[in-house]
Amino acid sequence: MNPSAAIATILVALLIGAMSPGPSFLIVARSSIGLSRRDGLATALGMGVGGVFFSGIALVGLYTVLAAVGWLYLGLKVAGGLYLIWIASKIWRGAASPFTVDATSGAGRQNTRKSFWLGLSTQLSNPKTAIYYGSIFAALLPHHPPLWCYFLLPPAVFAIEAGWYTVVALGFSSRRPRELYIGAKAWVDRIAAGAIAALGLRLIWTAHKAGI
Repeated sequence: MNPSAAIATILVALLIGAMSPGPSFLIVARSSIGLSRRDGLATALGMGVGGVFFSGIALVGLYTVLAAVGWLYLGLKVAGGLYLIWIASKIWRGAASPFTVDATSGAGRQNTRKSFWLGLSTQLSNPKTAIYYGSIFAALLPHHPPLWCYFLLPPAVFAIEAGWYTVVALGFSSRRPRELYIGAKAWVDRIAAGAIAALGLRLIWTAHKAGI
């Protein structure tokens, strides 16, 4: 496979992976519905930056460290699972709070920064994403890719990750989803928290089974 075809195949595979339901999708959707469109877009931006990070470590072959050092991968799985459970607990505790939108621009900017870091940290907390990136790059990228690949892939990955989650943010921040959220905030938040916690527990459980 020539480098151009390999890059195109890698990007398609990453798009499919990004579109698969998971904690990233839930976090972007909730930020968009529960906070604002701007917060949803900031979260999507954080997801894009996380994708660039993973593409970088895959390009330089650091995924092999995770594959070779079993205890490190298991530790990252547990840490990622605990982080997701912590995020879920915060959402659950705030489920009963009334829906509010900050009126001041300063608060809005602060929330946007928090939403960006939430997106980035959620993306980076999932070691499965690192292995997914590494596996795809190892399987499809030529052993000696041309120099242009190193300059093209990171921004292309950012466009895919941030682009897909931008679509999610725009869709879930529309008027009708927001109205539905306001009417059922407690239940929506608790369902989202339960789903995110389940994903975190699954990460920890798979780490436990692998370590046995």
